[in-house]
Amino acid sequence: MAGEEVVIAILLIFVIIAVLVMLTSGIKIVQPYEQGIYMRLGRFVRVLGSGFHFVTPMVNRVVKIDLRTQVLDVLKQEVITKDNSPTNVDAVIYIKIIDPKRAYFEVQNYRIATVYLAQTTLRSRIGDMVLDEVLSNREKINITLRDVLDRETDKWGVKVEAVEIREVDPSPAVKGAMEEQTASERQRRAAILRADGQKKAAILSAEGDKRGKILQAEGSKQSKILVAEGQRLATILEGQGEAQKLRILALGASPLDSKALTVLSLEALKSVGNGQATKIIFPFEITKLIEGVSEYLGAGRKTPERPPMNYKDIEMMVGNAEKVLGPIPTIEEIHAGFDKIEALTGDKTLQEAEELQRLKGGRYEKRTESD
Repeated sequence: MAGEEVVIAILLIFVIIAVLVMLTSGIKIVQPYEQGIYMRLGRFVRVLGSGFHFVTPMVNRVVKIDLRTQVLDVLKQEVITKDNSPTNVDAVIYIKIIDPKRAYFEVQNYRIATVYLAQTTLRSRIGDMVLDEVLSNREKINITLRDVLDRETDKWGVKVEAVEIREVDPSPAVKGAMEEQTASERQRRAAILRADGQKKAAILSAEGDKRGKILQAEGSKQSKILVAEGQRLATILEGQGEAQKLRILALGASPLDSKALTVLSLEALKSVGNGQATKIIFPFEITKLIEGVSEYLGAGRKTPERPPMNYKDIEMMVGNAEKVLGPIPTIEEIHAGFDKIEALTGDKTLQEAEELQRLKGGRYEKRTESD
């Protein structure tokens, strides 16, 4: 009896364990990012949403489908472009399941099918383009591949969100030719830029030389004008001084009589005799001088007496002294004129120099008219 009870207990334990296993296999938990394909005895029942589900064990089956975006890698493959350039291309595909039922029942493996479809489509599209277009129009190729793949995979319940070409690697021979072409193009651009720079430099240098010569000529012109103005002023002052000197001598000699002139002549002979010259040339006849001296001493004929002249008699004969002598500039006025001329050699322009020249000329003209 004891042995039979032990066997019965063991059988009960196995039955309980088997029941628990069967019940546990009927529990299905679907994650928030998944959906379940619920099938019973080989027939589709429904799509299970996220959460807890209990199905009849042994006769029911649940296949979970991930609804998140999946990344598929398209392996590198060699493609011949339209201009017969061998090129290795690989890409990445981003897909998402939008209909779990069709993704499970319409295609055996949607991942492998999508990758193979991407490979054939990529080879076909790049084969219709030249290499330069492939290298420069990646964005256009990506959009074209995405549209084609999305249209073909829509019947599988798969949406192609994006296609990105990762690398376009031409063959070594083509790559070397492209590098030579790029180097030649850059050398051509460098030569053009260098020639353009030399052209601009030559133009700027010529403009600078032209400007320098113009400024040099302008400076030479202004300096000559200022020198001429200084010489003109010096000549005018010297001439005015000589004229005033002669007027003063004439005005001072007008009241002298013949006796005074004789004394002055003797003084002149005395100063000539003090010189070192061996020859003396007199600009008048010496006998007349001796005769005048004898008459002055009383040894010759009688010299008529000449009464001295007063200031009013001289003005009646010669004219007013101020009008005869003219305005005599002071030292301060002469220095002021020199300061203005020196100022013109600094920052004064040619127009100011001409204006000062005109003013000075007007002043001298006014003085001449007053004379």
